[in-house]
Amino acid sequence: MAERSIGELFSKLARETTTLLRQEILLAKVEFGQKAGQVGRQVGLLAIGGAVLYAGLLAVIAALILLLAGYVASWLAALLVGLAVMAIGYGLAKHQLDALKRVDPKPTATMETLRQDKEWAKEQLR
Repeated sequence: MAERSIGELFSKLARETTTLLRQEILLAKVEFGQKAGQVGRQVGLLAIGGAVLYAGLLAVIAALILLLAGYVASWLAALLVGLAVMAIGYGLAKHQLDALKRVDPKPTATMETLRQDKEWAKEQLR
């Protein structure tokens, strides 16, 4: 088996490193896309929670105010119903905000493989 020159070895290392970096970039794009999808879903659910809050505000407030107005002053009926509906909406929104906080936007798989690639490149230079 013929031994390769240092120039050939460095040339091969440069090609392999370039290929590796291209693959890492593709991995990072895929991983960022997945993270963006998670955030998008959580934001969508947050918007749905807000819409439910608004719909509840309109329908429940109207019905319950009319019902309670027969027992207490109209302003007090409106206040009590409004506070109850707002508490439900707050619970829905808080749940989705907490879920958003748990999404880790860092490309952890890419960072790990880049670390491994760095070690591999160091070994190739030895």
